[in-house]
This record gives sequence, structure tokens and C-alpha cells, in this order.
Amino acid sequence: MGNLPIADDRGARSVVDARAGVADRPVAALLRLGGPGAPQRRLICLPFAGGGAATYRPWSRFLPDDVEIVSVQLPGRELARNGRPLDSIDAMAGAAHATVRSATDVPYALFGHSMGALVAFELASALEHDGCRPPEALFVSGRRPPDETDVATPVHALPDAVRSEPELLALLLPGLRADVRALETYRIADDTRISCPVHVYGGRDDTRPRPDQLEGWSRRTEQPVRVRLFAGGHFFVAGEPAAICADISSQWAVAALAADPT
Repeated sequence: MGNLPIADDRGARSVVDARAGVADRPVAALLRLGGPGAPQRRLICLPFAGGGAATYRPWSRFLPDDVEIVSVQLPGRELARNGRPLDSIDAMAGAAHATVRSATDVPYALFGHSMGALVAFELASALEHDGCRPPEALFVSGRRPPDETDVATPVHALPDAVRSEPELLALLLPGLRADVRALETYRIADDTRISCPVHVYGGRDDTRPRPDQLEGWSRRTEQPVRVRLFAGGHFFVAGEPAAICADISSQWAVAALAADPT
């Protein structure tokens, strides 16, 4: 990986610590979850509200051997607990931008679930306009289109195992409150559209968003979106890692071929 600012999830050092003090600007970390030491491609994942890298850790078993999987660690979460949790989608995307930009040395795709879908969308837009290698594809899941306002909080969607553990709740609540505020206050810019292929995933039993809402992502893309549903509710990503990774792999290969037909 050379000098890229990516830490292995088995290590004790946070990339945020290593990069702290850069113009006093909040900076995200990139946590390596698996893949080859010299990757040909990189899947960059964004966390859902109140969550972190744990959801994506098993995915390396289901991705092609040439793909490295990394998770964006926002300030104030998991290894990056020395920072204040950010409370706007724009701030989260901004904190991720500089760090992710340095990881675009190989072809890459973005994945975000729920709140992470909004962060990934704004991040993709920034990366497409800043002169670096743009993402080959954007995969979003469990989130209504970015131009549809959702003012209700996602606290009810926390897994029972989390809600029943007071110590775990105390650890998560500061970040979760910030995430709720970010979701409540997010408003997309009128002209924001994504050029890369966008693939939208949903749970068949999810009610927020409902499956029929997912096609609305096409209002914010230059290309037609592709929607696929999986078994389960809002957290279907935890129960269908093999199927999701297989779909990401196949659709990413199609996108890469279209981007470079040679």
C-alpha cells in the first residue's frame, strides 16, 4: 500500500492520530479490513448511523482476490474516538474527502448503507469534480433518494442487542445523536448529480425506505440506476454479505469495462 494513510484493523494506531492537526480540520481515517497487500482495486465503505467498520469486516471473504476493502472511520467513532462526532452530511463527506482522495491510486468504488449512502453520494460528487481519479461505481443501500427529506430518527432501527446493553449504548449515543442530526438537517444542493454508474440495494421488507422509493435515485444520476432487492429489512446487509459482494463484483466489472473498453 506504499505510503497511503490506511491502517490495518488489527493494528492499534488510528490514522486520525497520524494525521491530526492538519489545519485543525476534521479528517477521517481509512481502516483496512482485508484484501491483498498490493491491490488492483479498492472498495471504500461508508458507515451507517451509529455504526462503524464491523458490518463490512466479513466482506473480504466474498470479494475477488484483487480487491482491498477499507472502511471510512469518521471522527469520534471507533478507533477515532479522540475527535468530536460530526453532525452534518456535508461535514462527514468533507472529512472523508481528503483521506479518500489519497487512496485513489487504484480503481475504486464506493459503498454506503443508510446514512452512509448519503455520505458516499456527496463524496462521489466531490471526487468527480476535484481532478482525481473518479469512482468507477457507486453502490448505495437502505436509503431513500437524497432529494427526499426524512425527518424521523433511525433510533428504532438499532439492533435489539445494542438497545439492551447500557454500556454499549453510552458508547454509541454521542455519535448516534450526531448522525440523527445529520440526517434531519441534510439538504442536497439543487445541481448535484453523479456521473458514474449507481447501483441501489434495498431490503424487501424494509419500510424506510420502501422498495418502491429506490428508483428515485435516478433523479440524481447521469446514467440509469439499477435497483436490486435482497431478503430482509433495513439491516439486510448484515444477513446477505455473500450475495451483496457477488453483485458488487459483477456490476463493478461491467462498469470498469465501460469506463475503459481497451
